Amino acid sequence: MAGTTPRVILVTRPTDLEALLARHGTRDQARFFLESRGQRIEDVERHHSLFLAALQTVLQGIPARWRRARIDRSDLAGFVFEPEDLILVLGQDGLVANVSKYLEGQLVLGVNPDPERFEGVLVPHPAAACADLLVGAAEGRARVEERTMVEADLDDGQRLLALNELFVGHRSHQSARYRIRMESREERHSSSGLIVATGTGSTGWAKSIHQERHAALKLPGPSAPSLAFFVREAWPSRWTQAGLTEGSLEPGVALEITSEMNEDGVVFGDGIEADRLEFTWGMTVVVRAADRRLRLIAA
Repeated sequence: MAGTTPRVILVTRPTDLEALLARHGTRDQARFFLESRGQRIEDVERHHSLFLAALQTVLQGIPARWRRARIDRSDLAGFVFEPEDLILVLGQDGLVANVSKYLEGQLVLGVNPDPERFEGVLVPHPAAACADLLVGAAEGRARVEERTMVEADLDDGQRLLALNELFVGHRSHQSARYRIRMESREERHSSSGLIVATGTGSTGWAKSIHQERHAALKLPGPSAPSLAFFVREAWPSRWTQAGLTEGSLEPGVALEITSEMNEDGVVFGDGIEADRLEFTWGMTVVVRAADRRLRLIAA
């Protein structure tokens, strides 16, 4: 960044209190809604106050002469990031996953405003550390951890990226029909769909499947270049098989999946079903490790 004034892009999402007020209009109505369900608005307000305090600390930590912009999660798709931007994510781990697919190598600093509630795997830093970390990143002194991403390429040219996992299946999670191929192995499946997970995603959905079926497959570590895939509840019949239901995708190896669903076949990433690709009869999707990586400022 030598010779240029750094630009920090602060990414946030509405707090639970802000979402409640947007839905119910007033504090009293929000309080009534929560109390009718055995919850207290004071707890929500406390977490909101923690976020505001962290936000104030983070804003004060950005050098005064630097350029800055603040965007909401809902603005990500339309925002134009510059190659040298420093991305400051203030929120839960999932917000980093939301941001990652819009980036092309920019450094990401994840700040945890509420360690009591958020794990902090992707937002490991306290707000008080923000100032030093930003300067260190601008001067090239940051310790960077690269995280593998997963991509889906449809045969019509559409592409989808995800940091945790991709899901391929029926939109309603009912029986999905497709053909699956990995290298020389190929089967026809009827299943609840399949997921392809990165090392980052191996602590979430993939982990629950792995534990439930007592799989011997070793899940990839946080920065591993490989992926793991799991087919959910494959049904063997005269027409369908259930042998190719899990495995590792090493670098250069891909899954090829061809839809046999007349309607409502989908591909979506990181649990965001609204941001999906339609995957109907005859379409083929290739899922592999992406060339793009998330570059995260490490703890």
